[in-house]
Amino acid sequence: MSDDLCFLLAVELRARIGRKELSPVEVTRAVLARAERLQPELNCFITLCGEEAMAQANAAERQMMAGEPLGLLHGIPFTVKDIVNTRGVRTTFGAVPYKDNVPDHDAVAVARLRAQGGILIGKTTTPEFGSKCLTDSPLFGRTRNAWSAERSSGGSSGGAAVAVAGGIAPLAVATDGGGSTRIPAACNGVVGIKQSNGVIPHSQVQDTFGNQTYVTPTTRTVADTALMLQAMAGEDASDPWSIGVPVPDYLDMAAPRGDLRGKKILFCLSPPERPVSADVAASFKTSLDRLASLGAELEEFSGEGFDIEPIWRAINHTVWRTRFEKLAADHPNDLSATFLKQLALAAEVTGVDYQQAMFDRTALFRRVQALLAHGDWLAMPTLTRTALPIDQDLFGPIEIDGRSFDSVRPHWFPWTMLFNMTGHPAISIPSGFGSDGLPIGLHLVGRFRADAELLRAAALFEAASALLGRRPS
Repeated sequence: MSDDLCFLLAVELRARIGRKELSPVEVTRAVLARAERLQPELNCFITLCGEEAMAQANAAERQMMAGEPLGLLHGIPFTVKDIVNTRGVRTTFGAVPYKDNVPDHDAVAVARLRAQGGILIGKTTTPEFGSKCLTDSPLFGRTRNAWSAERSSGGSSGGAAVAVAGGIAPLAVATDGGGSTRIPAACNGVVGIKQSNGVIPHSQVQDTFGNQTYVTPTTRTVADTALMLQAMAGEDASDPWSIGVPVPDYLDMAAPRGDLRGKKILFCLSPPERPVSADVAASFKTSLDRLASLGAELEEFSGEGFDIEPIWRAINHTVWRTRFEKLAADHPNDLSATFLKQLALAAEVTGVDYQQAMFDRTALFRRVQALLAHGDWLAMPTLTRTALPIDQDLFGPIEIDGRSFDSVRPHWFPWTMLFNMTGHPAISIPSGFGSDGLPIGLHLVGRFRADAELLRAAALFEAASALLGRRPS
């Protein structure tokens, strides 16, 4: 029974706690017990906050029984990726030099979840500073996929996706700088959204104006994503892109009502020279058929000119070099060889290269805008194959259907980085399973700041897919 309780959706927990049918204490005790039981196998937490979480749960129960007004997330457990600040709770950034770092304030997104009654149960794993698509670090080791101990969880929000998929907590705060929410969501069969720029304020980012990173929700369903987005969205003075952005009723607008008649979806399997596994290609065709059965008109678009990894790398690695060059010089033996190699590569990027990449970023935005003036949404696979082996090296070759390719980023997730560059909302939702029994994700992209409409399309697809009952063993 306690495991069934752990797999209840956040929207259901909210309703049942509101009716006094469930106690926040009962829920929190169940998810903490499951976290402690699965942590040795999954390794998805850096810190568990058992004592603090139970104290919050007891307070939430007293408020519930007293008939006090309840927040959107009253008594609902959530986790936070260990790259996002949490007041009074260790925040390591997945890096040995920060293993004892304890912030004195919450990130804005975390503060909002707490203010709505959410109960923080722990900090989930991340590679150093969220710097790669695999979740491992000298600080904690490797995080395993929720469906197979032999496979990677993806990254960099691997711990967040594994905790959600594994039934430990229904809601997880993740981050996404190039696909870091959507990649592990696809690997672990959960929902991961990178919302439009400014929808959720990012109070920690150092370059707000050139920002391409996002604090994001990860959940099991689109309805839970809408609930989490409702609590996290809204302007804050720390983030100029958030100022003046309205907060619609995501919960209502994201409901799977009606169909997709009168809507057009533009689709592309992959950019040229980017191979896709047979399993992913078949799942994508099935997904398109499902969207068509909902009434959507489908039209293929060309992936030519969308090989954007060099643009992303020039911008992102320059940011990392600026942030971490001194840290690397002071702690060369505490940081992974992979992280140090990425910083070294940034030294090859000139100021002119960086500015050209920013010009190219603007051109990408305008090109995506032109596509979305012609269609309502874009569709593509989230990843070109299922989860990589647990010991995958970021700089090692990637295998797709028995063929070897020389680099992970452009060959495994050629689409996700694009929408960090442009700021459009993009969501990965479960779309099926490969012959290896591992999840496959569909990547849908919406118009700029039309996040609620994207959620509605995703919810309709989810309702038509009959995948919600599948759990990892």
